Amino acid sequence: MKRTIGPMLLLALVSFAFIAEKTPIIYKDASQPVEKRVEDLLKRMTLEEKVAQMNQFVGLEHMRSAEKDLTAEELSNNTARGFYPGLTSKDIGALNEKGLVGSFLHVLTAEEANDLQKMAQKSRLQIPLLIGIDAIHGNAQVSGCTVYPTNIGLASAFDPALVEKISRETAIEMRATGSHWNFNPNIEIARDPRWGRVGETFGEDTYLVTQLGVACVKGYQGADFTGTDKVLACIKHFMGGTPINGTNGAPADLSERTMREIYFPPYIAGVKAGAFTLMTAHNEVNGIPSHSNKWLMDDILRKEWGFKGFIVSDWMDIEHIHDLHKTAETNKDAYHQSIEAGMDMHMHGPDFFYKVVELVKEGKISEERINESVRKILEAKFKLGLFENPFVDLKKIKNTVFTKNHQQTALDAARKSIVLLKNNGILPLKAGQFKNVFVTGPNANDQGIMGDWAQPQPEKNIITILQGLKMVSPETNFTFLEQGWNIRKMEKAKVDQAAEMAKKADLNIVVVGEHALRINWNDKTGGEDTDRSDIALPGLQQELVEKIHASGKPTIVVLINGRQLGVEWIANNAAALVEAWEPGGFGGQAVAEIIYGKVNPTAKLPITIPRHVGQVQQFYNHKPSMYFHPYTIGSSTPLYPFGYGLSYTTYKYSALALSKTTINDKESVTVSVNVSNTGKLAGEEIVQLYIRDEFSSATRPVKELKDFARVSLAAGENKTISFTLPAEKLAFYDKNMKWGVEPGNFKIMVGSSSEDKDLLVTNLLVK
Repeated sequence: MKRTIGPMLLLALVSFAFIAEKTPIIYKDASQPVEKRVEDLLKRMTLEEKVAQMNQFVGLEHMRSAEKDLTAEELSNNTARGFYPGLTSKDIGALNEKGLVGSFLHVLTAEEANDLQKMAQKSRLQIPLLIGIDAIHGNAQVSGCTVYPTNIGLASAFDPALVEKISRETAIEMRATGSHWNFNPNIEIARDPRWGRVGETFGEDTYLVTQLGVACVKGYQGADFTGTDKVLACIKHFMGGTPINGTNGAPADLSERTMREIYFPPYIAGVKAGAFTLMTAHNEVNGIPSHSNKWLMDDILRKEWGFKGFIVSDWMDIEHIHDLHKTAETNKDAYHQSIEAGMDMHMHGPDFFYKVVELVKEGKISEERINESVRKILEAKFKLGLFENPFVDLKKIKNTVFTKNHQQTALDAARKSIVLLKNNGILPLKAGQFKNVFVTGPNANDQGIMGDWAQPQPEKNIITILQGLKMVSPETNFTFLEQGWNIRKMEKAKVDQAAEMAKKADLNIVVVGEHALRINWNDKTGGEDTDRSDIALPGLQQELVEKIHASGKPTIVVLINGRQLGVEWIANNAAALVEAWEPGGFGGQAVAEIIYGKVNPTAKLPITIPRHVGQVQQFYNHKPSMYFHPYTIGSSTPLYPFGYGLSYTTYKYSALALSKTTINDKESVTVSVNVSNTGKLAGEEIVQLYIRDEFSSATRPVKELKDFARVSLAAGENKTISFTLPAEKLAFYDKNMKWGVEPGNFKIMVGSSSEDKDLLVTNLLVK
């Protein structure tokens, strides 16, 4: 029998439609509280529109590049380039216009960002897009933006205020060019130099990483990320830990004690600082993939730490639950596992959308669970002001990015990030001291000084090492031999030519290390997904240095690299060794200023440098038994310890004192020390405070950094530096995994590095 709508029912439907038309659209009213706007919009959304908010795609230009450059076979097997088999960039654009895309990443121009937002505005509800980018050290993937030193260099400055300032400037440049969400800071603890992403981190120490991670979150988001000049911070990668073979995404096998004491604290602090997003790690932790790890995402992150934001997957890693980790039989099962474990957004691709809609319709995932994720994503979009103005004013970009102030910050950061590792007295060079200087090496005149997570920048915006030397010492005759940026394909003939040219010079400067520019993905030697089984200088660089040194002329070696390199021979033979890390767009000027004494180096190592790969793992805060039996052949000590760095002046520490020698577990003590500049130059010293629990129910590290301070001292000046050390900083997990401070004696150590000979020691009793 055919059913028809009766007159009364028809009247009711018409009336409902009329009322709905007259109902205020709260979500479009900027004067309404964000919570009300979110709930109003959520009620208007279909299931498909909700799931779409949880899904991210790569930018359409990124897709077009892949479609143009890769063969059909490469496209079918390629994940790094973000191609979606069976779909074109035009298809993804059509989905966007229907409101079925929530977020994009790898959008590298403001013009494309505007185009994508215009597409989204054609959709029924006009929900703006959230555009994410890896602006790890400035918005360096966007042409024309300021490129700061990479994170490992910033960590060498031991300067949270500087990191916060850089993060604030980065946020401004991101918003000016169309991005709202930064996949940074990387607050993993780096304990293996084989890992290519060491340079993306703040080093090996939990306390230092925590302080700098919090500084990033504050800089990106401010007190609250509400506003048009803020971006979302993303603390990551939870829980990468230490991969068992040093390769990106390899399993981590860690005790709960190690996780809670070493790896968790930066995340706890990041959550407390208000980080609104978190990214899970490629790897599995103790047999459970991070992307389906309910204990990590729900029990620890949300319930124990109170995380209020949303969790995003890493690049295609939900799919890897199925095809790599093999704990899900299908991608659909992987999506189910991940969402039920706590995942909120998928990076990236179309399959997630269709399969998750099916899972909800099948009753395997509740729509309320979907709502939980969507609420937080919408909250971010409302607070960032995207509903009011999702577009970028193209005319304002030139006055917002690469400003004079930002350039100065990048230069200051580079100056503070460069570590002087060795100096036999040759540095600083004096004007006219060496008239003919030979410069060579793959990194001497190349944009590779920017490091990973950077795209080529306008030549006028980058100062290479060679350019910096000529700028700082114009009276010197610099002769240069190009070795080519491609370290893997160095030519022996060029190396031999350099050896001959070195004999004719008064001084040689060799710039070696690694190359991490992403544009040269298949040939780079450092950065993401470029892990190594060795940490020696790659290519013919070691031969290059040795042959130049054999000239008999003084040789200065400058390292451009994002991870520790085994350069023991160079340390023993070069006249000077400068660890410049990846110093960013003004790195060449900063390196030259340090070499010529225009700037007194201040940086200290945020990570231990081993002599060679056989010493991996090597970190300063090891347990007492780690070197109970030293290596039979070869040294057990590092090449350079954590916290180490030379200056052109000298400092003397004296009069270490405590305000009281006994405290209880609720009190604090003031630790004071006198620091004197005993040299002839003004400088800045990084004063470091370490502790050691003498006897404990569970073993403790031989020392742990608990505070630090940058101190400016004129020549001959003396200052008393004071630290407040609360008993809380002495706490740890006891043998029963209970957090607290155990009574007993603690060594309090203050000095210029983590090495015993550089530390003054006193004792504190906790009752």
